[in-house]
Amino acid sequence: MSFTNGFEGRMDGMEPQAVNNGESAAGVSAAGQGPDPGAHPGKDAELERVLTDFRRSVHAWSDAVYSRPRVLVAPARQQRSWRKAGAWTLGCLLAAGAASGGIYERRHRAELAQVAAMREAEHQRQLAAERAREAEDLLARVDSDVSREVPDALEPLAQLMDDQNQ
Repeated sequence: MSFTNGFEGRMDGMEPQAVNNGESAAGVSAAGQGPDPGAHPGKDAELERVLTDFRRSVHAWSDAVYSRPRVLVAPARQQRSWRKAGAWTLGCLLAAGAASGGIYERRHRAELAQVAAMREAEHQRQLAAERAREAEDLLARVDSDVSREVPDALEPLAQLMDDQNQ
């Protein structure tokens, strides 16, 4: 990769090398965008030394971190996994219980409605039978009221006819 200061650094531990990006020997780049790093040789050597020290300290730190002994912590996920499984099980049982309770309640209401319909049908049959009896009684009264009895003078004849029919 190329830095803005004109050095190319590599991550494999190699020292940076100067790269000429069109800079002139007068200390200003050809594009006129900044000072030429080659114009101050003392500062370039100091910059290289600082970058080298920084790279070495980063490598030393990373080697120390990777080579240190690691302590394995007992996994606490098993408790959580059992808790999670238990929570899911209880949740599923709760949902199944609510669903079965709803189904039971619906079936119970349907049975109650069927029983109520049967009672209502029986009540309607009783009312119809009562009305039929009342109608028969009314017709019998009308028939008895409309029919004429035999006058007193013809009474012996009526008795004679009743005796012959028997």
